[in-house]
Amino acid sequence: MWQTVFFGSKLLAIAVCMAGCQRDAGQQLPYYNTPDFTPVFVESETDLAEKIPHTIDDFSFKDQNGQTVSQKDIEGKIHVADFFFTSCGIICPRMTKHMKRVEKAFPNDPNLVLLSYSVTPWIDSVARLKKYCLTNGIQAKNWHLLTGPKSEIYQLARQSYFAEEELGFSKDSTDFLHTEHFLLVDQHKRIRGIYNGTLELEMEQLIADIKTLQQESK
Repeated sequence: MWQTVFFGSKLLAIAVCMAGCQRDAGQQLPYYNTPDFTPVFVESETDLAEKIPHTIDDFSFKDQNGQTVSQKDIEGKIHVADFFFTSCGIICPRMTKHMKRVEKAFPNDPNLVLLSYSVTPWIDSVARLKKYCLTNGIQAKNWHLLTGPKSEIYQLARQSYFAEEELGFSKDSTDFLHTEHFLLVDQHKRIRGIYNGTLELEMEQLIADIKTLQQESK
């Protein structure tokens, strides 16, 4: 059943490997500017401005506490994004468990934000998200489970985070959206990594890459 709603896993397999395979400590992380996740490396700020125009668009949604979370909350901060739904029986709980590993690696870090967007926001109300947090032991103040208008979440997911985008192919806005990928975004809202959220090894790489981004900002 899961294969009927999961997209992008096969066509993005190479890109995921390139993003998630082991890197040397301190090695520069690539930038991802297009839906096919072709890695781009830059050598200077001028080079960066010319080669990496893509950033995460503005947004505004409600979290599990009924608080509004927007692009203002990620300005100047590293953030990790994923896409889930509370009624998902197998894959999403595993992704949530792995996101908790990321959160525990950076306890109470005010410069790291975790954003879990619901892909069934018509079902996942604020109250339902709060219950999901209680059931899964999610207590971190910087981890926001988000709900809002479907069209806005889907547009942000596909056009900003390139969720499910298969070699530039854009799905219709009515198509169900879901992906096992975690996206790492830097302090300037540029995508710096893509990881399979169901794999523990890739979570280790994500944690290492967050540390690399933290060093970049110093």
